[in-house]
Amino acid sequence: MTSISSMMAVDRQPEPPTPGHGGPEGNARLTAAVGAVLLVLFAVQGVTILFLGQLLTVHFFVGLLLIGPVGLKLAATGYRFFRYYTGSPAYRREGPPAPLLRALGPLVVASTVTVLATGVLMALFGRHAGPVPLPLLHKASFLGWLAVTGLHVLAHVWRLPRLIGADLRNRPARHGTSAPGRGRRWSLLALALAAGLALALAGTQLASGWRR
Repeated sequence: MTSISSMMAVDRQPEPPTPGHGGPEGNARLTAAVGAVLLVLFAVQGVTILFLGQLLTVHFFVGLLLIGPVGLKLAATGYRFFRYYTGSPAYRREGPPAPLLRALGPLVVASTVTVLATGVLMALFGRHAGPVPLPLLHKASFLGWLAVTGLHVLAHVWRLPRLIGADLRNRPARHGTSAPGRGRRWSLLALALAAGLALALAGTQLASGWRR
């Protein structure tokens, strides 16, 4: 009887305090905020693809702007991956992603990096910077990115309103624990956008070479 009571007391012990950066919930809120920004920017980029002749400069601008938030998204998800596989109790309690999402993750990362990298290389060096024409690589990587990222978005987009809304209103996490670090999360997003904007302003002039 004593042992059962002891076990129940252990089960009722409070959760350890959430770290200053918000722990898994804070990480999820940051990832959701960045993801929402990326959805908007990639939607704009999709429109420029449909009217590339008229919107080539905008296409270059948005493509370079994306580098900042994409870098933050990769850092946030990479941090979550690192904490989970290095045995952090808080992240282990959250559990791993579903098997399909774990399989898609590396493909999303690889295709996103390839799309952006080939776009930057085309901006810097033109159409033929190597043995394979860069536009071909850029288009092929974009099609691969569209397929895997579409599945990734469908799996996660339904969570965005809850996570972003909770952070904007500074509400507790779904388990009743706090998610401190809201100011830090939004500051990181602002810095990522500022870095992307600096790259975009510096590099958009390269579109003039493609017009010629």
